[in-house]
Amino acid sequence: MDIEITSEIAENAPSIRKPRSDGQRNRDRIIQIAKVAFSENGAGASLDDIAKKAGVGAGTLYRHFPSREALLEAVYRAEVKNLAITAEQLSQRLTPGDALRECLLLFIEHLATKKIVAAALNGLVSSSQVFEENLPKVREAVTLIYERAINAGEIRPDVNPMDHIRAIIGVTFFGDSDDWKECAIRLVDILIKGSRPL
Repeated sequence: MDIEITSEIAENAPSIRKPRSDGQRNRDRIIQIAKVAFSENGAGASLDDIAKKAGVGAGTLYRHFPSREALLEAVYRAEVKNLAITAEQLSQRLTPGDALRECLLLFIEHLATKKIVAAALNGLVSSSQVFEENLPKVREAVTLIYERAINAGEIRPDVNPMDHIRAIIGVTFFGDSDDWKECAIRLVDILIKGSRPL
């Protein structure tokens, strides 16, 4: 009798929830799609379109990200994490000089995302916290790449990585032209060439 009851309960029980890993995959996919959407259409990109392209319902998107600001913050945090991880990978598979250039180009992409996020989060209390919390991670990732290039003799030891970073940030945030990214890429090559041993 107990076995029959147990079987009946099992048959009529509601379906078991998806594992948490599915939820994490959905979240990661939404962030990935959102980054592309925000890059192409600005911070006002349609959240419904993002959900559709991510293969989830609007309810799933809002369950993970209850507001546009929350999604923008998540995109930015993911970019910082990606920058740190990729910088380490670059240092392992490329020569120090090539790794440095690729890392700075990756930093430009990071700034492009930050530019969108900063404009959208402007005035929110959490916005300054988001950037301040993640600044050390960005600085550490870039500094390690520079140290490796300096130790390999490809960059002079008197070069301050943060001077280069500030110059790239200047082109990014204070350039009014639409071709600011192309300007930033050209600046990377100028900075590296000017930092080589005499």
